[in-house]
Amino acid sequence: MNNKGILVILSGFAGSGKGTIIRELLQKYDNYALSVSATTRAPREGEEEGVHYFFKTREEFKEMISRGELLEYAEYVGNFYGTPRAYVKEQLSKGKNVILEIETEGALSIKREYPDAVLIFVMPPSVEEIYNRLKHRGTESEEVIAKRMKKAGFEISVVDRYDFLMINDVLSESVEMFNAIVSGQQMAVSRNRDYINEKKREFEEFLAGQKEN
Repeated sequence: MNNKGILVILSGFAGSGKGTIIRELLQKYDNYALSVSATTRAPREGEEEGVHYFFKTREEFKEMISRGELLEYAEYVGNFYGTPRAYVKEQLSKGKNVILEIETEGALSIKREYPDAVLIFVMPPSVEEIYNRLKHRGTESEEVIAKRMKKAGFEISVVDRYDFLMINDVLSESVEMFNAIVSGQQMAVSRNRDYINEKKREFEEFLAGQKEN
């Protein structure tokens, strides 16, 4: 069967619980790796360089773009976010399923370059819940929350271009649902062509031997 890692892109509204799902998933399963994004956003309390993000100035970020070091990048609410290319390729070659937590623009860009990437969109059970979660963060002004809600209004218009939709209501169920999606993808015929061709050759050799006997 297929031993190669799968590129999994997780997007969702701000406050949808993407980060929490990923954290629980990484704690429970050892066949996933989280791609650390580069960003021009200032660190939040408790965030560490190289763990949560690679924090860059706008000038440094633009240099990464010019050198072709980013798999994708996009500007979101005044800041740039991008995915370093080298780390993703390294982890996939090791058989790890690499999770990219990125915005819809970047996700769809990667899907064009890597058609076999799996796109998952996660959202809270209601629009009101989205607002409440942002409000309860206590880290953003009403102006920023309004921008995020407006952005969510755009994001919902492109959800139908994703492969899977998850409603994050019960965290444990969302974690299991995510893993079930990826596990199912690993068994897809399209990802196991080499294995199937190998078995075809084995059958041909076996049947040829039967005829000789």
